[in-house]
Amino acid sequence: MYYVYIIKSKEGRFYTGSTQDIQKRLLQHNQKTFKCWTNRFNDWKLVYSEAFQTRTEALIREKQIKKMKGGREFKKLVGS
Repeated sequence: MYYVYIIKSKEGRFYTGSTQDIQKRLLQHNQKTFKCWTNRFNDWKLVYSEAFQTRTEALIREKQIKKMKGGREFKKLVGS
């Protein structure tokens, strides 16, 4: 399975990504184990995820979510 996820930092920032292992990826974001924009913020929490059969489906959905960022549809996903 492949997953699209949205995480939120304690500072209120959101990040959308995709992975095969959400828990491992969340740990990587919080431990800052790879160079990424998320390293600037702390205490990331998972606020949304969707599962897909293929990587292609997950990447398509990730792009859709990134396009709606900050809008009404995005706020519905993250419960804001």
